[in-house]
Order: sequence, then structure tokens, then C-alpha cells
Amino acid sequence: MGPLAGVRVLEVAGLGAAPFGVMLLADLGADVVRIERPSSSRREADNHERQTRQADPSRYCTDRGRRHVVVDLKSDAGRCTVLDLIERADVLVEGYRPGVMERLGFGPDVALERNPRLIYARMTGWGQDGPLAQRAGHDIDYIAIAGALNCFRRAGERPVPPVNVVGDMGGGGMLLALGVVSALFETSRSGRGQVIDAAMVDGVALQMTSVLAMTAQGRWRDEPGTNFADTGAPFYEVYETADGGHMAVGAIETPFYHELLSRLGLAPGGLPPRADESRWPEGKAILAEVFRSRTRDEWAKVFADSDACVAPVLTLTEAPQHPHLTARGTYVERDGVLQPSPAPRFSRTPAALPVPPGAEPIDPAEVLRGWPLPS
Repeated sequence: MGPLAGVRVLEVAGLGAAPFGVMLLADLGADVVRIERPSSSRREADNHERQTRQADPSRYCTDRGRRHVVVDLKSDAGRCTVLDLIERADVLVEGYRPGVMERLGFGPDVALERNPRLIYARMTGWGQDGPLAQRAGHDIDYIAIAGALNCFRRAGERPVPPVNVVGDMGGGGMLLALGVVSALFETSRSGRGQVIDAAMVDGVALQMTSVLAMTAQGRWRDEPGTNFADTGAPFYEVYETADGGHMAVGAIETPFYHELLSRLGLAPGGLPPRADESRWPEGKAILAEVFRSRTRDEWAKVFADSDACVAPVLTLTEAPQHPHLTARGTYVERDGVLQPSPAPRFSRTPAALPVPPGAEPIDPAEVLRGWPLPS
């Protein structure tokens, strides 16, 4: 099932962005085999993600869609097994620091000599070169260096990390998956493999393209919380409701703005002129007072059928129950674990939810039998 059905992906077990990127490939039908090592190092044991995965592997849905084998990468027999798998794979994904795979004996030169059609995808935070390439880091560091973290704050307040979705998932895993499918397309024409250097810091920078473009146009100030889409304007803000809930307002365009005022019971002149940025704080104060007059769910009903671009701020527990997400099947429950459904959706080659995580390791020989050498 899925547009990547038949594509063989060999994943060298890692943490963070790489497993998410591989999950996307598995969601779209790729046959993924993950190589796990027999034991974990002390540093790995201290890693929060690894602790979470090991707490209950069957519920760690980021690992869905894989079979996995346990191989000692430092033994002669283990190295032979990995090279045999590389010879049969279409894609190899690794997320180690630069040079680690080379020291293990599975660097790009060795792998591509064994399999010239192989797509060798490398996922790191800082990239394969540059002054920080060998340094440790996490999502918060990558988005800080790329200028994104500074944007996530209101005027006069400190930045707030947006969980780990901008660096790890968007700038990392999704960039990795895009690189892999692009390389697969090119290989189908050239018959040759190549190496992908997917760096989270690069992916974060890419996601800031529109903001940088508006800055170049003079339409965006490098002063967080003062622009039209970073909580500077009254029509793009989060407002508290009577019950302590919140409503998200994104009425940027004029028709949506007028609809916002109408649904709030305000006359067109009820707020200072929207183009007068010096009076935006006044407008925000007025809207804040109005939103505090009702509960979140009451406001949600008011705006449910409108184009005002207003939505209730739901919790992670509430989101899967929203009528729209329920109707689309955006979330699905499998084996008692609620998780997002595969996306995007394809009309002719629809993806199905991959096998759940947590299965027992299989014998590498079983994989080798199921992955015959290319003719």
C-alpha cells in the first residue's frame, strides 16, 4: 500500500528527526528494516527519547512501520550482514554525527561501491561540515541559531520553544523524507545513487523563507511581537476566554476582519483603524475584554460556521475529537494507541497505517531472503 510500496529502506537506529523521517517513508508504503545494536551506551541510556521508547515500545508510534534486526556493528559477522543488507536496499538512513558511519566501516564510499544505486541519507542537526558539525545539539539549539526561536515571542518577552516540531520534525524529518523521495525519482532516471546531507539547521532556515522575504520587502521588522502575524496585530493573536480557555484569531484579510468584528458584536469602527500600527495595542485590549465575556466553547460555537479565521485552542487530548478531524480521519486508534493517520492522501495509491511498533526482532537472514539482489 502507498506510493512507496516496494522501496527498501535500511535504517540505522537513531534518535529524533531521523526516526520521524523514516516513519513518513514507512507511512507511504516503504519496506523499512531498522538495525538495532545489541546494547545501549551510557550516553544513549541518558537520552530522554530512548527512555520514552523503552518504557513501552508498543506505544511509541514514531517507530511504527518497521521490522527490526539486532546486529553488532563492530563484529565481523555484523559488518558482513550490514553490507549484505546495503547491497539489497534502495535507501540507507543514518543519524550519527559526521564520521561515525565511516569509522564503523559503512560510510558512503563503501556503501555506494557495494550498491551504486543506493541513496545514502544522512540526518544531522548541524550538517556534515561547518564549525559546529561535530557538536551536540537539540531542536532548541538549531532553531536558535537559524533565527527562528527569536520569532516565537511577544514584544518584551523571552522566546518560547515551540516544542520540538520546527527543528526536529519540520526542519529535520520532513526535509529528510523530501530528500529521499526526490533522490528516488532521480535514481529512477539515472540509475545512480547519491548522498543526501539533511541538516536540521538548514531545514529551519528554509521554513523562515517567507519571513525573510517580507523583511527584504520592508514589510517585516526584526522585532518580535510587532508584526502582523507574530501577535503584534490585534487580528492575529490568542485571547483568553471566561473559563481560562483560549481562542486563536487569524483574521488578516479585510473581509475576514470584518467578519470577526461582526461575530464579536462590534461595529466596523469599534476598533482603532487596523492599518494604524501605533494603535494595535488599543485594539488588542478591546478584543481581549470581549473574548473574556464568554467561555471558549461558547465562542467556538459563535465562529463555527464563519470565515473569520477564529478557532478554539484545543489540547492534544481534545484535538482528535474535533468534528472536522473526526470526519477526515486525521487521527486513528490502533491497538489502544491514538496517533495521526498517514498523510498526505493519494487517490490511486492510498497509504494504510503501517504495522505498529514494538514487535520482536527478526533474524537478518529473513530480511535477506525477502530482499533479493537486484538483477
